[in-house]
Amino acid sequence: MGSKGVNITYQIRENRGGYKAGALKEGLKRSYVKHCEYVAIFDADFQPEPDYLRRAIPFLVHNPDIALVQARWRFVNADECLLTRMQEMSLDYHFTVEQEVGSSTHAFFGFNGTAGVWRIAAINEAGGWKDRTTVEDMDLAVRCSLKGWKFLYLGDLQVKSELPSTFKAFRFQQHRWSCGPANLFRKMLMEIVKNKKVKFWKKVYVIYSFFFVRKIIAHMVTFWFYCVVLPLTILVPEVEVPIWGAVYIPSIVTILNSVGTPRSIHLLFYWILFENVMSLHRTKATFIGLLEAGRANEWVVTEKLGNKLQKNADASKNKTNVKMFKRPRLKIIDRLNTLELGFAAFLFLCGCYDFVHGKNNYFVYLFLQTITFFITGIGYVGTIIPSS
Repeated sequence: MGSKGVNITYQIRENRGGYKAGALKEGLKRSYVKHCEYVAIFDADFQPEPDYLRRAIPFLVHNPDIALVQARWRFVNADECLLTRMQEMSLDYHFTVEQEVGSSTHAFFGFNGTAGVWRIAAINEAGGWKDRTTVEDMDLAVRCSLKGWKFLYLGDLQVKSELPSTFKAFRFQQHRWSCGPANLFRKMLMEIVKNKKVKFWKKVYVIYSFFFVRKIIAHMVTFWFYCVVLPLTILVPEVEVPIWGAVYIPSIVTILNSVGTPRSIHLLFYWILFENVMSLHRTKATFIGLLEAGRANEWVVTEKLGNKLQKNADASKNKTNVKMFKRPRLKIIDRLNTLELGFAAFLFLCGCYDFVHGKNNYFVYLFLQTITFFITGIGYVGTIIPSS
């Protein structure tokens, strides 16, 4: 690239100190950064188009109040399995509604950690990258927003990426995405409250709406209501949950959540059941973050299968070294998820009781939710990695 007059330097660091935040912080210490105004950030599996910078940078150049231009993610393996289809539904809602609305109304929305271009001056003014939590992207975005910087989301600027397609990888990712915001809320709450330069209503929005409702309460309400409270009310006839609260309103909300991915509307019902299962892990991770317990700062790189599957596919085409794909012979004990199996047993017992003594036919939901917990509990979710 030097012969074309393009100055490109490929550099790595020797350790993982601070994880991603540490790497970003280290990158901005390079001598050439002082000659730069912007920094583009991509995770390893992201594939930006050649014109990405030409389309993103002008918004920063002509709008000095903007600190971040965020692009939309597109997924190259959305059709790989049912797990990736459901992730696509959740993330499409996030971009179509949360990011789009936040940008259009000039309200605060978080940086997604990748596929974005930052103004370096904004990063420096906000205090730089910090590795105090596993959500360094959200941490910086909140601090920049409190400093008065604005963010812009470009829905038509799309970057290809890959979704985790094994349940183990997805669960680690969701733990980090749920634990990190809760831990950041714990560490930033008083910092936001005591900040005299931030308007009162902005404090209320960031603390109550962005953090408390969306990052903490949302997971807990889903889990406690649908997986604990509702099943237990069946065992106590004196307690009755109105059907509009248990079925109608949640169904309408969920249908609205699927607007970003109309092609997967037929998966809506199973998506609801699976989200209830994942709310168990998200609630657990949220408590770990709030209490700053053992796994609060755990950083496990999300495994993507693109490279492994491609290597196996190439090997299968090589006639001189043909080996049939085999499913890994995992011991049953290695595949079991005891927490999900325990809840499957609990919901099954509640469903049986409602079938015999109930009057609202909640056993239909309970048995379907039992099946979803059981399938997850025995490890048959997502892609099983082929071995050569």
